[in-house]
Amino acid sequence: MTDLTWMDACAQAELVRSGQASPAELIDAAVDRIERVNPGLNAVIHPRFDKARSEAAGPLPDGPFRGVPLLVKDLGCQTDGDPYHCGTKFLKELGWTADHDTAFVGRFRQAGFVVVGRTNVPEFGTAITTEPASHGPARNPWNPDHSTGGSSGGTGAAVASGMTPVAHGNDGGGSIRIPASECGVVGLKPTRARVSQSPDVGEAWMGGTIDGVLTRTVRDTAAALDCIAGAEPGDPYPAPPLPRPLLQEVGADPGHLRVGILDHPLLPGVSADMDSATAVATAARLLENLGHKVEVSHPVALQEPEFQLHFGNIVMVAMAADLDSWSRRVGRDVTDDDIEAGNAALAAVGRSISAPAYLASVEWMHGYQRRMARWWAEDGFDVLVSPVLNGSPPPLGWLTDPEQGMTRVLEMMQYTAQFNITGQPAVSLPLHWTASGLPMGVQFTAAFGREDLLIRLAAQLEQAKPWAGRHPQVHA
Repeated sequence: MTDLTWMDACAQAELVRSGQASPAELIDAAVDRIERVNPGLNAVIHPRFDKARSEAAGPLPDGPFRGVPLLVKDLGCQTDGDPYHCGTKFLKELGWTADHDTAFVGRFRQAGFVVVGRTNVPEFGTAITTEPASHGPARNPWNPDHSTGGSSGGTGAAVASGMTPVAHGNDGGGSIRIPASECGVVGLKPTRARVSQSPDVGEAWMGGTIDGVLTRTVRDTAAALDCIAGAEPGDPYPAPPLPRPLLQEVGADPGHLRVGILDHPLLPGVSADMDSATAVATAARLLENLGHKVEVSHPVALQEPEFQLHFGNIVMVAMAADLDSWSRRVGRDVTDDDIEAGNAALAAVGRSISAPAYLASVEWMHGYQRRMARWWAEDGFDVLVSPVLNGSPPPLGWLTDPEQGMTRVLEMMQYTAQFNITGQPAVSLPLHWTASGLPMGVQFTAAFGREDLLIRLAAQLEQAKPWAGRHPQVHA
């Protein structure tokens, strides 16, 4: 059988459809890759190999990805009967397992995917580096001494190193796009409510959290999102419908777009990382060569410093509520001794925020969404291009330093969380590598509901500047 390591999910599915490979062969090959590569990366923390082999040997739904291996993130994604630890030591010590599938897991399964394992995450997904005390750090396959990003860091490392062609991730402040950027893969954060979080969550972080995938090709991203998108009964609100399946947008002409360029940090006193600025400048030249109108412009609202305060209030209150929820589920109080110090501090502040103060932050954010939307709706821009992060993948431990870590996080995290609150789709594309060989994604953000436009543009950029042939230092 053809080597599957760098074959994308669409191509692997075609092998099964044409009879050139069986689902069992695809799963065996993925298990072999994970067993060989994962010890050096710690990306997969809960192997599911025996179950996956059994499922591949039995009847599978005749979906578009029949027999294709899939990894899922150990946060916000439950798979019935499997460990579910959310990066925490107390759930690990309890041996906590899920008792149902999250709704989009059911959609993955109906598409024919076979879940082969669960990936490493920072505790409760509140960090932009995957270094949990419970399971140890995930390592970047381009340089194992460096971070994978977070919170879908295990997922990013797994896809980049060739373990599986596609893997689940989710994003509440950049957690798909940041690992995609730092691991050199494709990561699209869908529009708010595009993928239902049923039955466990209606909305979280004021609707800022959303699920999706990390992949190595644009067509895999489009086709996988086609499989999991859609509302479930009882969802609080739906996303606007797409005009057609996203896979049909791959190769479609995006037209001549009006593109705004943002290449510098938004907070005063924060210095611009030169590699980040270079990545955006290179993308801007490429867009001009493709016939798009490129201008130095961005929504003025991005510069409002109050955003950080109100986003922090929303996250901290949510952290306190999450701990209360887990206390009820496990039948005892989850205390500060059960969790990492950073999350204990977040929860403590969250509990001090009054209900009126929290609602004031929500109200401020609603106004912020409208101020942001004007740039697309009234100023006439199609896409905003920016860095994903103000900096390249840092060394492990750099962002978790007890004294300097939070300052470093705020300096790096300049461009992503705003679009969780506005609900807009945004994608990180692997268009730049540093002189030392570390990847740095470029972010493309469209108006609310316009994943179709992002997929068209991303596919055009993928063809103009292919990245599929670049493989990391550690790979299968």
